[in-house]
Amino acid sequence: MTLRLPKTFSVYQRVESMIHPNQHRTAFNILWLCLLVLTLVLTSPGCTPAPSDFVKKKQVLRLATTTSARDSGLLDVLLPEFERENDCRIDVIAVGTGAALQLGSSGDADAVLVHARHAEQRFMSAGYGSRREEFMKNEFVILGPADDPANVKGRSARQILSILSSKNQRFLSRGDESGTHQKERELWVGLNIEPAWENFMESGQGMGATLTMADEMRAYVLCDMGTYLNFRDRIELAPLNSPSAGLDNHYSCIVVNPDRHSHLTPNLANSFADYLISRSVQQKIGRYQLHGFSLFTPTRLAETP
Repeated sequence: MTLRLPKTFSVYQRVESMIHPNQHRTAFNILWLCLLVLTLVLTSPGCTPAPSDFVKKKQVLRLATTTSARDSGLLDVLLPEFERENDCRIDVIAVGTGAALQLGSSGDADAVLVHARHAEQRFMSAGYGSRREEFMKNEFVILGPADDPANVKGRSARQILSILSSKNQRFLSRGDESGTHQKERELWVGLNIEPAWENFMESGQGMGATLTMADEMRAYVLCDMGTYLNFRDRIELAPLNSPSAGLDNHYSCIVVNPDRHSHLTPNLANSFADYLISRSVQQKIGRYQLHGFSLFTPTRLAETP
């Protein structure tokens, strides 16, 4: 008995008309073998384009940013518009400034958003950055328990730190080479104090996590004002220092040098830097408020047409 395909199968019909009836089975097997091989070839990964090949892939900007910029909530306001305008995706890596600069120097970020001027200048001098744009600032503040067990409220930042050290008060440092940690260390050096007393501790965490820990421990802590305002309703810590010199907190965007790493996306990174210093975004930064307070002051608004 000869197995036959339906007569609608035109390929088989043409072959069948060319061969002797006794050769049907052999011809049928050969035909099926050819069809099977053809099917496997056409459906193999190398021959069949993947669906993604027909869709334009979005560019990706890898942004290494300080945790204080993320924890302030500002990036949630600024990034979506840039992604829409440039048909791209921004992958945010939130770490301390030191770690962000390290990601830039190793080519694991296309741009970095940081707040430690001296470290940024070293990064640029070493050739890791091709462009640096300061675009906003706020200030650091010393927070502590509302009942202020060290009785330091209203004093300058330098006076508060000196008293906390002398009274062996609980102080929680980030200890992570972040911009905040570098500012804190700068203050200790200026006071000629080695922060190593019994109740001096380090969190090794980002700003938001450090605030939460300090609140639970009833410890004093240095924080940027933006993150504090974003966390104010979640913690009981309160600002204690009077307006003090040396607490300015400047933020910069640095484009990582594509000459160091050929896989970077310098055009997109430069577009992002342009975006941050543009008039519309500078105005948006100035309007960004929490609890009726502005978190940041734009620093390039006067320069934009």
